[in-house]
Amino acid sequence: MSATSTSARNIPAPALVPVQKNRIERRVTVPETLTALVQDGMVSQEDADKTLKNWRASGGHEHPLLVLSKAGLKALKPPMRALDIERLTEWMAGRVEMRYFHIDPLKIDMRAVTEVMSADYASKRNILPVGVSGRDVQVATCEPYMTAWQRELGEMLKLNITAVLASPEDINRYAGEFYNFSKSVKRAEVSDTGGPKINDFEQLVELGKAGRQLDANDHHIVTLVDWLWQYAFDQRASDIHLEPRRDMAIVRFRIDGVLHQVYQVPATVSAAMTSRIKILGRMDVVEKRRPQDGRVKTRMPDGQEIELRLSTLPTAFGEKLVMRIFDPDVLVRDFAELGFAPDELEKWNTLIKNPGGILLVTGPTGSGKTTTLYSTLKLLATPEVNVSTIEDPIEMVEPAFNQMQVQSNIDLTFASGVRALMRQDPDIIMVGEVRDLETAEMAIQAALTGHLVLSTLHTNDAPSAVARLLDLGVPSYLLNSTVLGVMAQRLVRTLCPHCKEKVPFGTDEEIKLWNDTVAPWKGEPPREIYKPVGCLECRNTGYMGRIGIYEILIMTSDIKKFVTEAAEVTAVTQAAYKSGMKPLRLSGALKVAQGLTTLEEVLKVAPPG
Repeated sequence: MSATSTSARNIPAPALVPVQKNRIERRVTVPETLTALVQDGMVSQEDADKTLKNWRASGGHEHPLLVLSKAGLKALKPPMRALDIERLTEWMAGRVEMRYFHIDPLKIDMRAVTEVMSADYASKRNILPVGVSGRDVQVATCEPYMTAWQRELGEMLKLNITAVLASPEDINRYAGEFYNFSKSVKRAEVSDTGGPKINDFEQLVELGKAGRQLDANDHHIVTLVDWLWQYAFDQRASDIHLEPRRDMAIVRFRIDGVLHQVYQVPATVSAAMTSRIKILGRMDVVEKRRPQDGRVKTRMPDGQEIELRLSTLPTAFGEKLVMRIFDPDVLVRDFAELGFAPDELEKWNTLIKNPGGILLVTGPTGSGKTTTLYSTLKLLATPEVNVSTIEDPIEMVEPAFNQMQVQSNIDLTFASGVRALMRQDPDIIMVGEVRDLETAEMAIQAALTGHLVLSTLHTNDAPSAVARLLDLGVPSYLLNSTVLGVMAQRLVRTLCPHCKEKVPFGTDEEIKLWNDTVAPWKGEPPREIYKPVGCLECRNTGYMGRIGIYEILIMTSDIKKFVTEAAEVTAVTQAAYKSGMKPLRLSGALKVAQGLTTLEEVLKVAPPG
C-alpha cells in the first residue's frame, strides 16, 4: 500500500475479488474495501477519499470493516441506511462469494463448537467455529483470503471444514465468551472436593466412578453464575431456566415469551451453580426436597440494578431452578409504553383516582399483571399517601411502597397481612392475589373502610372475575358496593420495527376474524397490515418485545343488576359490552391495524370475545 496515495481511485482494481480467484494468502485492507464499495455504488468517491485520508492519519490497525463501520458512511443504495458492521459484512460476503453468517449465540451449541479447536488456535487465526453437524464443521472468519487454516484443520481433524464470513466484532466478542465459559465449565467439572454425589429420584449408578460434589464457592462456579446472568441480561431474557437431566443440565432463556436453549452443562456443575445461586438468594442450600423461593439483586457493569426472583423445584434428576428477571425500568415506563390505548388509559385513570374500592387485574401467569400494578402504584405513591403491599413473594423492591411478604410458616397470610396493614394508617393497599374467601373478605373490609385496594385474580377475562369472587363465597351485595372495576390483560409479541413488511389486508381468515371480532364495534378494516419477516435484530423471529392488550370492565349500575348470587358470566359480559367494555380480541385487532402485532399473536393469547 502506498503511503503517498490519498485517493481510493489510485488503488488498482479489481478489489475484493472472489476467494477462489485469489491465490495469495493475505488480509483485506481498507483501501481495497473502499474501492470495492465505490465500484458497487455503495458509497461515493468523495466519501471514500475522505474516509481513506482519515484512516491513514489515525494510523489505526483495526479490521477494515470495523474502520468503515465507525466512519459513519451512508449507503447510496436503498435502503439508504448507515453502513453498520453487519451490513458491511453481508456486502463483503457477497463480493468475495462466501456465505454470510450472523453469529447468534442462542443458536450455537457452545459446548460442541469449542471442542473443535483450542482457544489459542482460534485466536491466532481470528476464527471461531459456529456449527458442528456430524463430520461437517462451519468456521466463521473475517479474513476471506486467509485460507491455509482450512486445509490444516481438515487434515488434523479429518473433518469437512467450511468457512463462512462473519463480523470481526462478533468473532472477537463471542470467541472470548464461548471459550471462557467452556473453560470454566471444564475446570469446575474436574474440581473435586470429595463430597458425596447429590441424590436424585432416579440416580444412575456408574460402577467404578467415585461420586463428587462441587463447591458452590469455587471461583469457576462463581464465574459461570456471573456469566449466566450477564448473558441473560444482554439477550433481553425475562426468565432463566436451569433444568437437570440424568447426565446433563439444560440452560434455557425465555425471550419475548419463547424459550430458547442456550447451553448444556454437566450435572455436577449444574448442581454447584444452583447451590451458588441459592446461597446468594439466602435460601436453604441443604434442603433439596421441597420448593423454595428467594431473591437476588445484581448490578450491571453500567451500574444498573436488576432483581431476580428465584424458585426451586425438586424434580426426578435434582433441583430445577427458575430465575425471573425484573427490570426496574418497567416502573418508570408510562402506560402508553405498556400498550394502553388512549381510551383504555382514560378508563384506568378514572378508576385509580377513586379514594376507596377494589380494582382487580386478571390474566394468566406471565400476562404482565405485576408490571401493571407496580406502574399504577408508582403513579399513586405520592408523598401525601401511604401505599402498602402484601405480596407472595415481593416481586420488585420499591422504596416508594411499604412492602410485606407472605410467610406461611409463621401464619402471615394475605388475609392476616391485610388485617395488619389496616392498622398501619394506609391509603392504598395492594394485595398480591385473592386466593381464598378470607383474603377476599379482608380486601372488601379494607375497601368498605375507605381504602383503595388493588389485587389480582387468575381468570380468562374481566367478567369472569365477578363469577370467581362469587364462587369463593363473597356475597353479591358486597361485590356491588366495593368493586370499582376489573381489567383483564395479555401480552402479545410486537413486530420487529427493523424488518416488518406491509402487506394488503384481506385473506379469508383475516376477514372472518375481523368480522367476528371488530365489525360489531363498527371498526373499519385496515387496508394494509404488517407481517413478520425476520432479520438480525430479532434473530429472524420477526418479533421484538411485547406489548399489552386490555379489557376494562367498569362496574356501572347497569352491570350491577346482573351481579346476583345466581349471576351468569354471559349476562354480565353482555351488560359490560353494552356499557362500553371492549373485548381483548378487539384491543388486539386494533393493534394489528396499527402495525404493532399480528392476528396470529392475538389469536394465540386472547380468548374469543
